[in-house]
Amino acid sequence: IKKKVNEIHYADLAEIINELNFQESIYLIKLIDSDKTSDVLTELDEDVREKILERLSEKEIAGEIKELDSDDAADILSELSDEKQEKVISLIKDENITDNIRELLNYEEDSAGGLMAKELISVNENWSVLTCLREIRKQAKDITRVHSIYVLNKKKVLIGRLSLKDLITSPSKSKIKEIYIPKVDFVNVNDSADEVAKLMSKYDLEAIPVVNDKTELLGRITIDDVVDIIKDEADQNFLGMAGIAEDTFAPPGRAAKNRVFWLSLNLLTAFVASFTINAFQEVIDKIVYVAVLMPIVASMGGVAATQTLTIVLRGLTLEQINTSNIRWLFKRELAVSILNGLVLSILVGLVTFGWFKDITIAILISCALVINLISSVIAGILVPLILRKFNQDPAIGGSVVVTTVTDVVGFLSFLGLATIYLI
Repeated sequence: IKKKVNEIHYADLAEIINELNFQESIYLIKLIDSDKTSDVLTELDEDVREKILERLSEKEIAGEIKELDSDDAADILSELSDEKQEKVISLIKDENITDNIRELLNYEEDSAGGLMAKELISVNENWSVLTCLREIRKQAKDITRVHSIYVLNKKKVLIGRLSLKDLITSPSKSKIKEIYIPKVDFVNVNDSADEVAKLMSKYDLEAIPVVNDKTELLGRITIDDVVDIIKDEADQNFLGMAGIAEDTFAPPGRAAKNRVFWLSLNLLTAFVASFTINAFQEVIDKIVYVAVLMPIVASMGGVAATQTLTIVLRGLTLEQINTSNIRWLFKRELAVSILNGLVLSILVGLVTFGWFKDITIAILISCALVINLISSVIAGILVPLILRKFNQDPAIGGSVVVTTVTDVVGFLSFLGLATIYLI
């Protein structure tokens, strides 16, 4: 087994371990070479990793931690209790590693400081190219991949970046101040992880330096960390639209607790829709085929509202929607709903007439469909904006609310028109 797993990439090993039972996971983790085990731990699902870390001794965890970049090491240690953290750190003899980890543990998890790693290459503007190359060789020993070379002044303030091409093609006696690039994007250590992700995505950056309020260089964030942030946010939005707030491997008790609120709210809204139908019991009793057609109106409205809601949620997440373009978005979505409403209402009207041979009911369901598609746009845009205004996550509550709105409006419009024109 050891021979086979050592030929497998650590990310693939993490997938395998996620599928194993707990005892098998522990056995396999202890079997893998230490330098690969540390990478595997960073790729594991959080719940699986948490269980494994509980069974590993402080000495075993310390052995894995010292093999990792400082950001990954801090991430794993943050999942331990304060007492266990201290015991693990005390077993690491390299003071540079422990100092870096302690510093990173002080930052909020969802901040630039919580994302950054301390390993980087920085050079002084007054160094010669020859000195610079010599210093880079020393610094690169502890770095897995060199993304950028940052240029500092004598006060350790970030002033620019250095092109590797310019470095190796310049005369050895040239000063770094003569060849460096003054323009460099950076983030403040207290910036949010979302802000970092948007900036790196916007400018296609592989890495970005992190500075303090004095623009002193503290660390760097690489694209792999940002991809994780974007993926996590997308997962949260996707799960949130279904009213789910836990990951794939969450225990049944916690999963049930997370879901019960939104299931209960959905049950409440279902009763609201049922009361609406009950208010028109007379028309349903007299014209039975009205009940047959009701789900069509409600279903079309719900799907259309979900489409608009998805667009708005994406816009809010990427900060593409603001006060300057919300009216444009509303007009566009309204135009789309009216066009779709006209086309689909004609189709539904023709099918209804061919089915029941009643021109009045065909016209009524067509009108109700247009009304409900328009309401779906209003709900799909306003509901997430209102939820955001009250500091609620629109991804989690939005779908439940908009579905209720379109159901109620659909039933009201169709049954109301039926009551007026058929009774």
